[in-house]
Amino acid sequence: MLGVGDGGETPSRYELLSMVKKHSNLIGRTVVEDQQDAPDVEMDMKFWNDVFDLYFVRGKESRGRQDDDLVFFVRKLVSRGSASNYDTESLDPYFVRRWAPKLSSLIDETSIDVDWRRSFYLNLIAHTSFSVTVAICSQQVLQNHQAGKDTSLSPIYKVVKTVYASPSRVNFQLDSKKEVETTPAYPDICFAIDDFDSTFDAVVLTEKDHCYCVVLNAHDGAAFPSKKVSNDCSTSDNSSPEVCTNTTTKKDTKV
Repeated sequence: MLGVGDGGETPSRYELLSMVKKHSNLIGRTVVEDQQDAPDVEMDMKFWNDVFDLYFVRGKESRGRQDDDLVFFVRKLVSRGSASNYDTESLDPYFVRRWAPKLSSLIDETSIDVDWRRSFYLNLIAHTSFSVTVAICSQQVLQNHQAGKDTSLSPIYKVVKTVYASPSRVNFQLDSKKEVETTPAYPDICFAIDDFDSTFDAVVLTEKDHCYCVVLNAHDGAAFPSKKVSNDCSTSDNSSPEVCTNTTTKKDTKV
């Protein structure tokens, strides 16, 4: 269907993502109330199964392991009328496997319970690199900038930190001695910050005119595939990850 088999060349991530963008009308909709209104491809789980497999398992970029080695699988919703009800027996909304060169090695009889479209988008986010900028700004300067006035938007103080997207959250209390508990947050995405207490201890408001500005940037990884992928790959056996050299230059992009 996507150039797999029949001697066809496997599409690159760039080509696959271009296909996905053409069928992205349902992004942001947790529940599709009328499937007849949705494009055929967007509801075709075979299409999304193939895209998922090529993008995160069998593709050159995946075999080169430029991504994290965790692969996420989202379970199908039990009730289309409730965004919070997932599979029976209060199962987590997703499960995780470590990457393997074949999709069949990751899942077996559970594949029927996988929502491949949501799984693709979750992995696209989880395997993308993010940074967060927390800045102290002047409210007056912000208002002037938003009003279109020729005012430079320079923060008084800022901290830039790498963050990691995750479909789980950590529940903890600063004054509690209980162990940290990790719970599923999906469909929400949380961003973990290492050493947040020491990182942001200096980001303190001291003036009435000051306020916090927070900007999240996605700048590399699975959501920003190169247009061309080098064929310079080598592997020692069928089960080992390939070593791929990609010489294409990519520019960081902010969202």
